[in-house]
Amino acid sequence: MEIKVGFELSYFAVNPTPMVTMLNIHPSRFADIVGTETVVAQANDSGADVPIGFYRDSFGNVCGRLTAPAGGVTFRGNALVRDSGQPDVVNPAAQQVPVDQLPDELLLYLMPSRYCETDKLTDLAWSLFGNTPPGWERVVAITDFVHNHVTFGYQHAHHMKSAHDVYEQGAGVCRDFAHLALTFCRCMNIPARYCTGYMGDIGVPRDPAPMDFSGWFQVYLSGQWYTFDARHNHPRIGRILMATGRDAADVALTTSFGRMDLTKFLVISDEVVPA
Repeated sequence: MEIKVGFELSYFAVNPTPMVTMLNIHPSRFADIVGTETVVAQANDSGADVPIGFYRDSFGNVCGRLTAPAGGVTFRGNALVRDSGQPDVVNPAAQQVPVDQLPDELLLYLMPSRYCETDKLTDLAWSLFGNTPPGWERVVAITDFVHNHVTFGYQHAHHMKSAHDVYEQGAGVCRDFAHLALTFCRCMNIPARYCTGYMGDIGVPRDPAPMDFSGWFQVYLSGQWYTFDARHNHPRIGRILMATGRDAADVALTTSFGRMDLTKFLVISDEVVPA
């Protein structure tokens, strides 16, 4: 199958403002892109192209670097992506890797990070999940708990909300579900990382709400990363990964070094149906 993805994001700024973006598809999906992915920036006032320089961050994500002109900037992106059409992989036989056998580069995914306070949640995690079999079954138990404990609602979104806050408040958006679940996984010595990307309504009833980028998480079991989604708690079709990191702080869509206001936000991710 093929999936059409894209976005249009507009920001207003009074003064020229340096920015870093993370709006490109992740390198792990480059081979699936049909033709070329397009990510461009244009000045709001003149419509002139704003140059973007691209680089890879320490997690391997593709980042853009630019200076938005006075008046602000609009980003537009689109791509056509091949996809297997298969749901997220389910492997109940996947085993937890002992900490002393983990590759060095994975140890940071056991550590606390800005939104994932393992120190505040370790005792709770062990009381909730300590009797579950380690490995796939334990991650499923964590995902089920978070799915049932947290109520989804855009009115609950807050950019400073941490995993501990999500547990205490019992409400949040997709990134909050992911933060709480992956923090519990880290508390149980399972490497876990945050993911962001496109996820359209493919194979499920269409959501009437405006489409957004989605947040989920991955865990490292039996030598590879597996995808879990505490918000939906069901294998989904057509995830298009954009970035991974310790938590949402590492994968912000845009970071501005000065005051900017978001004025337009449009995301698309739809299956292309053959004529």
